[in-house]
Amino acid sequence: MEPAVLGSKLASALVGQLVRKLFRPDGPGAGLVDKPVRLSALVSFRGEQRTLGEKEVRALAAGMVRAATDSPGEPPFPADEETAVVDALTRQLLALGDLDMDDVQAVRLGYRELARTLRHQAPPTPGLSADACYFLDNAIQWSCLQILEFFTRRSTFVARTLVEQSRAQAELIAKIDELLARSPRPGATDRSFERRYLPHIADRHHHITIYGIDLRDSPDRWPLEVAYLSLEATTAEESPLTEEHPGGPLTLRLRAEEALLAHDRVLLRGDAGSGKTTLVQWLAVTAARDGSAVPYVLPLRTLIRAGSLPSPAGFLTAVSCPLTPPEGWTERVLTAGRGLVLVDGLDEIPAADRHRARDWLLSLIRAYPGNRWLLTSRPTAVRPDWLAAEGFGELTLAPMRRPDVATFVHRWHTAAEAPEYEAPLLDSLRTKRDLARLATNPLMCGLICALHRERRGYLPTGRKELYDAALTMLLARRDRERGLELELGEETQLELLQRLAYALVLSGRTEMEVETAEAIVDRCLPAVGLRGPAGAVLHDLLLRSGLLRQPADGVVDFVHRTFQDYLGARYAVEEGHLDVLAGRADDTQWEDVIRMAVAHARPRERASLIRQLLARDVPRLTLLALACLEHAPTLDAAVRAEVEQRAAALIPPGSKEDARALAEAGPLVLELLPGPEGLSAEQARDVTITASLLAAEEPAGALAVLRRFREHPDLGVRRQLAGTWSRFDTVEYASEVLDHLPRPGLYLGCESPGQRAALAGMRPWGGLAFIGEHAPEAILAAVPEPADVTLLDLRDNLLLTDLGALLPFGSLHDLVLARCPAAHGLDRLAELPLTELICGQIADLAGLRALRSLRRLTLEQELPGRSLTDVLPVDSNLTYLFLGRHTTNRTGLRGLDHWSGLTDLSLGPLTAELTERDWEAVAALPALKQLHLNARILRDHPRSLEHMPVLPDVRGLRLPGLIGTEDVSPLVDRLPGLRSLIFQNMPGHTTPVDRFAAYFPGVQVSLHQR
Repeated sequence: MEPAVLGSKLASALVGQLVRKLFRPDGPGAGLVDKPVRLSALVSFRGEQRTLGEKEVRALAAGMVRAATDSPGEPPFPADEETAVVDALTRQLLALGDLDMDDVQAVRLGYRELARTLRHQAPPTPGLSADACYFLDNAIQWSCLQILEFFTRRSTFVARTLVEQSRAQAELIAKIDELLARSPRPGATDRSFERRYLPHIADRHHHITIYGIDLRDSPDRWPLEVAYLSLEATTAEESPLTEEHPGGPLTLRLRAEEALLAHDRVLLRGDAGSGKTTLVQWLAVTAARDGSAVPYVLPLRTLIRAGSLPSPAGFLTAVSCPLTPPEGWTERVLTAGRGLVLVDGLDEIPAADRHRARDWLLSLIRAYPGNRWLLTSRPTAVRPDWLAAEGFGELTLAPMRRPDVATFVHRWHTAAEAPEYEAPLLDSLRTKRDLARLATNPLMCGLICALHRERRGYLPTGRKELYDAALTMLLARRDRERGLELELGEETQLELLQRLAYALVLSGRTEMEVETAEAIVDRCLPAVGLRGPAGAVLHDLLLRSGLLRQPADGVVDFVHRTFQDYLGARYAVEEGHLDVLAGRADDTQWEDVIRMAVAHARPRERASLIRQLLARDVPRLTLLALACLEHAPTLDAAVRAEVEQRAAALIPPGSKEDARALAEAGPLVLELLPGPEGLSAEQARDVTITASLLAAEEPAGALAVLRRFREHPDLGVRRQLAGTWSRFDTVEYASEVLDHLPRPGLYLGCESPGQRAALAGMRPWGGLAFIGEHAPEAILAAVPEPADVTLLDLRDNLLLTDLGALLPFGSLHDLVLARCPAAHGLDRLAELPLTELICGQIADLAGLRALRSLRRLTLEQELPGRSLTDVLPVDSNLTYLFLGRHTTNRTGLRGLDHWSGLTDLSLGPLTAELTERDWEAVAALPALKQLHLNARILRDHPRSLEHMPVLPDVRGLRLPGLIGTEDVSPLVDRLPGLRSLIFQNMPGHTTPVDRFAAYFPGVQVSLHQR
């Protein structure tokens, strides 16, 4: 019989009924047992409380067989074998009570294995046909399947199963723990040691020492988080080939501490004092604290003293680490690729040992791949591709930028607990260019900070002492204190360096070819008692002086231009070349050289050089002479007095024109500008004008000057400070100047998205101007508290459409809408408390009549309608009205007399002639006291004055836009009550004030220049 046919005869429902009868139901509390239940305890035909006997089980089996044979279709086996099949099935079912297993074990065993077990326990009667045996096997399998299904549905089975699993797991865990306790765990001693080693590394390298600075008030050890600056490193890579940009070298900049994220092997180059060792310490401390790697700090100058470079097992001993690691620990760390190997100071070991050091390092890398490796060196210690073949990426520490310098100065003074000296030093670094050029690495910044603090907030007079201290530190003491042998003495280095510097100064260049430098050194060797070759001596200078470097193949230069000027001036003075310097004074590139020459010269030489500068009678050279006084502690009193007398006529500037002329003298002026103490309001304003004009050439110095005026009470000074924002770095100027300005009477203009973003970080402004295309939502996002704004100026904005977007500015009194051609919906602004509106070139003026609160109104576009009352708000009490070009083309001044409270009427360069009817409306204004007439009316529409009536109550007249050819005589008789008259010339034209004033005897006349 086919299995499918047989399966249909052994239906699940039929077998299920049999199973439920074979097993007793769950008893109360069955779920509380803590172990599985034996099958013998579950079956209904075993034990004293049995409910089924063999007779009943046989009846159940017979019923299942009968149901299978009575179903339609072919019988499963011959009819004469029915009794034998029932007997066999009964015996196998009764065998359930004899099985030595529990319900959980039965489920785990599976229905096929359970059926096989029952057949083995009670085999069928021999002699059954194949069909009968096949039926019997399938019947017992179907029964076992239903039995196991029955077990899994019992309410206590899951609980019993979980208890069994929990016990088994607990047993397994206990056995594993016992096994681990008996056997040592691999790596346990390593982890225990690392728990001591990593904190030791973090603590040992948590402080840095600044060598060569021994000033009494200077801290010699700093906490690393205070001292460390995240400087930039640069690398040159080949750019990809594109149509727009052909392939070639591409300079990339990244934070120095990220170097090992981009490369597993890095050769980091940096000049003396650039922060290489500090970076090594930072990487070590960071790795030790976060556990990202196991750091090894290996200063080569320390390792080389032992003769042979250490194997990994000797790393800690070589650097005098007091901890003793487990045997083989370092090898295991490196084998696992968990090491961060920081090899510092390749330049600090003899040249003969550098190839040995490279072989040592490469053997380690090959033996222990997968770790991270950093090697530091000064730029000229080895050739550029020294490790390129071994997969090392080369990076060079970049000079500190202005924000880095400011951060360093702040941290230095925090560590030294001297915050009162911080701001004055930052101002000096910003205004004194040679000082700023010196502060390009942490070492020099530290020296400057120390000297400044030692002198209680003043740098050495003339700064010569600063340069001398820097040279001594760089040329000798720093290496000596680090335990390095000096190959060239300090005086020898100075003599060689100053000759190289003077050659550069004379050539007007900042770098020279190596061959030229070697020739200069060669000529100098006999004078300093050295023997060649000159190339080797030059190489030692490049390597150890800290002043000379090789920025590219075949080229040398000074690391700081200020050292070139200082040493070149020193040599010029020694050789008596002061006339040469004076002859080059017209060249701004020689300014610092001349000032340094004054510092080196003897008193008589100083006086001679300064007199030569004054003799030229050029403002810039006069200011240069004034700047030289800083470097002249002793000087002929008459010369000093003459310099100060001449400079007083230039500084402070006496007018805006003088301020602009002073700025033409160049950035030198920034060091000489005074204030704000001792200056009048006008002088203070003119000083800020000069500084602002120099922002493009010297932004840091200009900012330092303007910063001093940021709390000035004068509105003119504050307006100048607010108006020069675009000349400076947006964020820096906002934080250094704008955010400190007193707000009364002042508004701030924003032109770019960057300025808008900076605005959001400042204290609230009551007055704001947004020039250009700024979406209303962007404007609101830049103003955290729009209700604080009382004045809003929007110009040249194509994105402004529905003026209802301005309603969040609920306190707005003054509004300017100029050249916003899509703006409409003036009536939406009726909800605002507007008192003044300046409006020109918007989409339409519809809705203007709804602005009843207006008191002052300026219009700059043609008005619709036939009368002013058709457009202007008739319910407002206007006191001031300006009508500009084209405004009166249709309306004239008809209806003007409606606003009887008008006291000021200003008529711009109208394009329509004023008629007699227009003037009648003016004459009907009972409160009119001030009249402004653009001079274009006089020039282009002279008949307008012929129609003008007598206006006896007008007391003030203003005539802007004059070119000097106008006829003002008709105004004399028509304004008999005039008391004041203001002329204002058009830019580029001169106004004959005296001739014009002669027509108005007894009237106060003034001129406003533009």
